[in-house]
Amino acid sequence: MTIMIMATRLPTSVRQHLAALRALLVLTVLVGIIYPLVVAGIGQLVFPSQANGSLVTKDGKVVGSSLLGQAFVDAKGNPLPQWFQPRPSVASDPSNNADPGYNPLFSGASNKGPSNTDLIKQINDRRTAIAAFDGVRPADVPADAVTASASGLDPDISPAYADEQVNRVATTRNLDPVRVRALVADHTKGRVLGILGEPRVNVVELNLALDQLSNPR
Repeated sequence: MTIMIMATRLPTSVRQHLAALRALLVLTVLVGIIYPLVVAGIGQLVFPSQANGSLVTKDGKVVGSSLLGQAFVDAKGNPLPQWFQPRPSVASDPSNNADPGYNPLFSGASNKGPSNTDLIKQINDRRTAIAAFDGVRPADVPADAVTASASGLDPDISPAYADEQVNRVATTRNLDPVRVRALVADHTKGRVLGILGEPRVNVVELNLALDQLSNPR
C-alpha cells in the first residue's frame, strides 16, 4: 500500500514575507555593514587625510580642517590684522551676536537676492570696512571679500583678495611683503583639471604657513 504524504505548505503571502525578510537581512549585512567597512578601510589606506576630514594640525594638535573656513577674530568678533581674513560668513548662531560665522551647525546662505536693499547695504558697508582695514580703495575690494558663500563655510578666497591683504599682514608682523606675497603664491591653487572652478587660496592653510614664517623653528 502506497502511503502518500501530503506536505503542508505555508500560505503564499507568508512565504513572500519570509523571502522579503531574508532579502532584507542579507542586504542589511552587505550594504549596511560589510560595504561601509570595506570603503572605510580603503579610504584609511589610500586617502587617510581625506578620510579623516582633511584635518590641519599644529604642534601635534588639530587646529582646523582644510575643508572648512574659520574666523580669525578677537573675543569681540573684530578681525585680527595679523591674519589673512576669509570671506564673510552668515553661518552663525542667530541667538549669539558674538558668533563670527563659519559655524557648521548653521551652514547656509542668507537667500537674499542681488536686488535686496539690505544685502546691497551690507555689501557696501563691508566694502568700506575692508578697504579701511586693508588700506586700499573701496573700488579695489574684490567681490568675494564682501559676499558669503552658499554654505557659509568656504575655506578659500580669491588670489586677488589674498594679495590685497599682504601689506597689512606684513606690516603687522614686521615681515617683508615680498616674502608674504611669495607665501600667498605658494598656496594659490589653480583650476581643478585646469578648467573647473577658479584659482583660490585656502585661508586656514595660508595662515598656518604664515605663523611658521613669523616664528621659524
